[in-house]
Amino acid sequence: MDDVLRFYREGLGFELISAFQDHDRFDGVMLGHPGGAYHLEFTHKQGEPAGRAPSQENLLVFYLPDAGDWQRSVERMATAGYQPVPSLNPYWDVRGITFEDVDGYRVVLQRAAW
Repeated sequence: MDDVLRFYREGLGFELISAFQDHDRFDGVMLGHPGGAYHLEFTHKQGEPAGRAPSQENLLVFYLPDAGDWQRSVERMATAGYQPVPSLNPYWDVRGITFEDVDGYRVVLQRAAW
């Protein structure tokens, strides 16, 4: 869970909203942005290894139309020590950059409006 927290907090700039431990043998964290209408929740069953992403096409895509916001997001990932990975689908490499978390799930920072 520490590696997941580092990727999404240090790399992507999410904040820890809440966390829980030992809820029916599950631990978890909620990450998001203040005032945001969404959050990401990561859970882990105690005593069992976390599963890997089933494929390289399991994507979380963030559309960042402002060039400055996009560049700062990419630089934050690099500063945190994360390197881009080639996307399985070349579409995402045209206007975006893909990163992979410790569990193999991929995040695309897309320089475009949705």
